[in-house]
Amino acid sequence: MHELAATPAWASLAYLVSGVLFILALRGLSSPASSRRGNRFGMLGMLIAVATTLVLHGTNLVEIAIAIAIGGAIGWVTARKIAMTDMPQLVAAFHSLVGLAAVLVAAAAFLNPGAFGILDPVTGQILAVSRIEMGLGVAIGAITFSGSVIAFLKLNGNMSGAPIILPARHVINLGTLAAILGLIAYFVTDDAHWVFFTITALSFVIGFLLIIPIGGADMPVVVSMLNSYSGWAAAAMGFTLHNTAMIITGALVGSSGAILSYIMCRAMNRSFISVIAGGFGADSGAAAGGGEKVDRPWKRGSAEDAAFLMSQAEQVIIVPGYGMAVSQAQHVLREMGDLLKAEGVRVKYAIHPVAGRMPGHMNVLLAEANVPYDEVFELEDINSEFSQTDIAFVIGANDVTNPAAKTDKSSPIYGMPILDVEKAKTVLFLKRSMGGVGYAGVDNDVFYMDNTMMLLGDAKKMVEEIVKAMAR
Repeated sequence: MHELAATPAWASLAYLVSGVLFILALRGLSSPASSRRGNRFGMLGMLIAVATTLVLHGTNLVEIAIAIAIGGAIGWVTARKIAMTDMPQLVAAFHSLVGLAAVLVAAAAFLNPGAFGILDPVTGQILAVSRIEMGLGVAIGAITFSGSVIAFLKLNGNMSGAPIILPARHVINLGTLAAILGLIAYFVTDDAHWVFFTITALSFVIGFLLIIPIGGADMPVVVSMLNSYSGWAAAAMGFTLHNTAMIITGALVGSSGAILSYIMCRAMNRSFISVIAGGFGADSGAAAGGGEKVDRPWKRGSAEDAAFLMSQAEQVIIVPGYGMAVSQAQHVLREMGDLLKAEGVRVKYAIHPVAGRMPGHMNVLLAEANVPYDEVFELEDINSEFSQTDIAFVIGANDVTNPAAKTDKSSPIYGMPILDVEKAKTVLFLKRSMGGVGYAGVDNDVFYMDNTMMLLGDAKKMVEEIVKAMAR
């Protein structure tokens, strides 16, 4: 931090302005209604921070401009092409890049400390405080990278979403973490190459070990936690680079991600500490239980049946899930809601904290379809209404409506609060087929209840048929 004092006053002011804009961006992103404004604040803040850094340190502006152009083009094309259903794995992939960038910056600073101004003028060795920053930065960055890669593979279907349980994993994890912290402490006294690269290697390994035991039902919290890790990695590298804006931005991302993870853990009845340790909500017993599917009688309905029942109802609560996202049914779902409201039916949308595969996934999709914000309710605000509701219309939401979370201690989702759709007078449950189970691999008792009517088929096509039946 010794060189921060040499930063010109105008640059410090510019970094301060960018930091304020980042804070305003986070505040704007806290609500769908203000999210566009929040994004604009964030973009402006980043533009100011990047421009200031280039003016201060841009000795190879042509090369930097080429790199920015290439990266920007890739980001632009990716953002334009990516579907909302693939957004969770895209976020995980971006987190991995942030982590890898932190590792590369730390390695560059370690191999060429003079270029980063972190050499002690007396001893000619790397400053002790810089070694701490470097060790923490490379460790958090490596954990973020390898953990995000595993999260991406699970979200993208390249790896099973079920928990992968390793023998004595807690002992292995704690031992590896202790070794990393011990080596970082030793790195302060000895900056040998083997110490730095051993820290890096062990951190890559622990990132992998922390994520593979986590099941699909808990993956939204994992994405949020990795977001926090990426922020702390960036903040640590900000100290190494003597960049105030990077420190502020990283701290904001790290703290906001940690707060969001804590909120989600409370909503899911999970332990925040066990999230950090990895493998929460998954043990050998839970991983083995609850996944077997049993043939049981169930009732099948048609689009005409659903249209008639909902048009006769006083209130319909719509519960969207990942199945809605996959079929991109949010727009026709809003059209169905508008038709119901035109007939005097009260329509509400119930959102579970981990519906979809990343925090806020369903909220974003409904906002994209222009569903009024005052019709969208979180679990704790609407759960008590199901018992007084005529129709619960569940569209592709399995795990978050599964009563096994309350009754089956062997289930991998046991203890997670759910939306009590089974208490509605009638449940219309839309899913592709009876052959599949949710992302956590657990069959749902709601399918076989007397008050449930199953609507099988592609979510978008089924809702389109319901809309046509209503319009007749």
